[in-house]
Amino acid sequence: MTSLKQRSWPRRVALGLGALLAFVVVGALVDGWRAFGRRAEGERRARMERSPQWGDGRFVNPQPMINDFWGSVTGAFKASADGSPSLPVPTVHGGHERFATPPPTGLRVTWLGHSTLLVEVDGYRILTDPVWGERASPLSTVGPKRWYEPLLALGELPSLDAVIISHDHYDHLDEPTLSAMKDWDTTFIVPLGVGAHLVYWGVPAARIVELDWWERTKVKGLEIVATPARHASGRLIIDTDATLWASYALIGPTHRVWFSGDTGLFPAMRDIGERLGPFDLTMIEAGAYGSAWPDWHLGPEQAVTAHQWVRGRVMLPVHWGLFNLAFHGWTEPVERVLAAAQRTGVTAVIPKPGQSFEPGALPTFERWWPDLPWQTSEQNPIVATQMN
Repeated sequence: MTSLKQRSWPRRVALGLGALLAFVVVGALVDGWRAFGRRAEGERRARMERSPQWGDGRFVNPQPMINDFWGSVTGAFKASADGSPSLPVPTVHGGHERFATPPPTGLRVTWLGHSTLLVEVDGYRILTDPVWGERASPLSTVGPKRWYEPLLALGELPSLDAVIISHDHYDHLDEPTLSAMKDWDTTFIVPLGVGAHLVYWGVPAARIVELDWWERTKVKGLEIVATPARHASGRLIIDTDATLWASYALIGPTHRVWFSGDTGLFPAMRDIGERLGPFDLTMIEAGAYGSAWPDWHLGPEQAVTAHQWVRGRVMLPVHWGLFNLAFHGWTEPVERVLAAAQRTGVTAVIPKPGQSFEPGALPTFERWWPDLPWQTSEQNPIVATQMN
């Protein structure tokens, strides 16, 4: 006969596991509470609801995104063994002195990894999606960890005319970085609703400009236009698409630049090129893609297509080289971009992380990344849906 002690053992184990799970959940909430941000309220929320992009209580894409859940699950079992570097990534470090002299051509860009770029255009300085934090995560110990330390200390940045944010995912909107910037004398330009996060983190509301698609603002002599993108937003499961996502055109007196943010391919990219192009430089996301989510991110070949559609002259592939956010090898995005650019006659520039370059005086091509196995577009095609 089973003793009472034996019968109660599974129950004690279950209670212990339940308590451990509750402890982990509470710990995660405490750790990430500030990073989760805040939902928009009042007039900010009312303005969001007036947007043509708003529907059924959230923002929506004109072409809804298709996701293959099981494809994402099974894709994890096929992940590349080279998803993260096994050796240090070649990088370029420097301080504020490198920006003391204006670029002779009037346009210079410094890629600081992933989607963080310092753009110097016609005498103005713009920083995109600044991420100085250790992880693309709300948690301090869990989540994708950066492969190298920040290549330029925040205190070494030159004075900025504007900081632009494409959307509120953690690899683009980094709470530790924005909290460190909260007292900076600059303008923060964000899509609708994202301003609520910044205000919660201490950025003065007077320094925040929130834009809908096709809306414009002027920072001194530089015009900044929020252009459409095909993506999503959210920092918790319960706030999916509660804020808008966007790409941006930077229009100076002489030069024009387009920053894609995160996006899948969509027909209105042609409208961006016709209305605001041609662009001297496009900075287009080309990494963190998968065939199971072909509408969330462009993928390398469609990044080249996007560059052509928006009427770009020189293409800089970004959104790679800092975090492991997908199942492909870490060098695959750049290999496939170069192959597609060669087929189509597109000029692509691949600087080292931290390296500055001028699209009007491109540096000599240098293959600085290791030669690793990668899948071609035929082996792993990324093809956006609903493009007709």
